[in-house]
Amino acid sequence: MLSGQLYIRDVAVRPAQILAPMAGITDTVFRRFIKRLGGCGLIMTEFVSSEGMLRQNLKSKRFLYYTEEERPITAQIFGADPDRLAEAAVMIEDLGFDLIDLNLGCPAKKVVKCGGSGLLRDLPNLENILRKIRAAVTIPFTIKIRIGWSDDEIVAVPVARMAEDCGVEAIAVHGRTRVQGFSGRARWDVIAEVKQAVRIPVIGNGDVLTPRDAEALAEATGCDAVMIGRAAPTNPWIFRQMADYFATGTYQEPMESDRYGLIREYYAMLVAEDIPGSIGKMKQFASWFTHGVRNGAELRHRVQSADSPREVLDRVDQFFSAARDAEPLLGVEQLEEALPEICG
Repeated sequence: MLSGQLYIRDVAVRPAQILAPMAGITDTVFRRFIKRLGGCGLIMTEFVSSEGMLRQNLKSKRFLYYTEEERPITAQIFGADPDRLAEAAVMIEDLGFDLIDLNLGCPAKKVVKCGGSGLLRDLPNLENILRKIRAAVTIPFTIKIRIGWSDDEIVAVPVARMAEDCGVEAIAVHGRTRVQGFSGRARWDVIAEVKQAVRIPVIGNGDVLTPRDAEALAEATGCDAVMIGRAAPTNPWIFRQMADYFATGTYQEPMESDRYGLIREYYAMLVAEDIPGSIGKMKQFASWFTHGVRNGAELRHRVQSADSPREVLDRVDQFFSAARDAEPLLGVEQLEEALPEICG
C-alpha cells in the first residue's frame, strides 16, 4: 500500500499520486482542473524543448505558464545537448518551478532524434547531461524514463543507478520500452528491480486504470508513488478515487451528471481564459470526456461540428438538458479501449 505522502527533498507530494506530463494535454487549464477534482499530489507540464526555450519560442513560453494553484509543479524538458539543457534548466528555476524533470521516455520519432527515450542508447552523453543539469540548478531534479529501447536493451537499472550517482532525486519509470510505444503490457517487474537498486524515490507508471491497479502496482514493485498518464483524460476522477480507495478501501464511480459537470466546467475554463485554440481543445477532449455518457457519439458529433467555443457550451447544455436518470460510467474494459496514445 502506498503511503499518504512522498518527499522529493523538501517538496511534499500529498498524496503520492502524480499526473504525468502529456503532450497536448497537460496545459495549465487541464492541470488546474485535475487539482480541483482532488487527489493529485504533483502535476507536471507538457514537455518543453530546451532549444525552443532558449530561442524564446512562443509555444515554449505558453507551455511553461502556471498559476500558484498548481503547486507543487514540475517543469519537464527534453533535449540532447548538455550545455543547452543546463541553460534551459536555469530558466526553469528562475521561473519559480518547484522541481525540474528530464524526459527520457517519449517514444515519438521527432523527439527521439533530439532526446527523449533516444538518450537511453547513449549513456555517456546522458551522464554528462545529468551532471550538467544537476550542477546548474538548486531545485530538486528528477527524471522520467522508459525501461529501455527494446526488449534486448533494457537499461532501467543502470540508468537509475547512474542518475542517483549524478544527484537525481527521484525517478519515474514507465514499464514499457521505446519500441513498444503504448502497446503490450507494462513490465512492473523492471520497476521493482529499479526500486531494489536505488535509494531515491521510485515512481511507478504504466497500466493503471483504476485504484485497484494502483494498489497492485505498488504491491508488485514497492514504488513510492504512482504516476497516471493516459487514464487521466478519460477518467479525471482517478486521483480522487485512488485517494478514497487507499483511505477507506472503497471509491465512487461518477454518474452521468458528474460527467456533465466535468465537461461543462472544463469547457467553461477554456472559454473564460481565452486559451489559444480553445475550440480545438474542446473537440479533442470530447473524444475522451464523453465516454460513459449515454448517446456519447451524438454529443461528440455536436461538439465536433460546432464553430465556436460558445456554441460548444450551448450544445453541451442542450444535450444534457434532456438527460434524466444518472447511470454509472463505463467499466474498465471500455475505458481501456478509449485510452489516448499520448507522449509523455
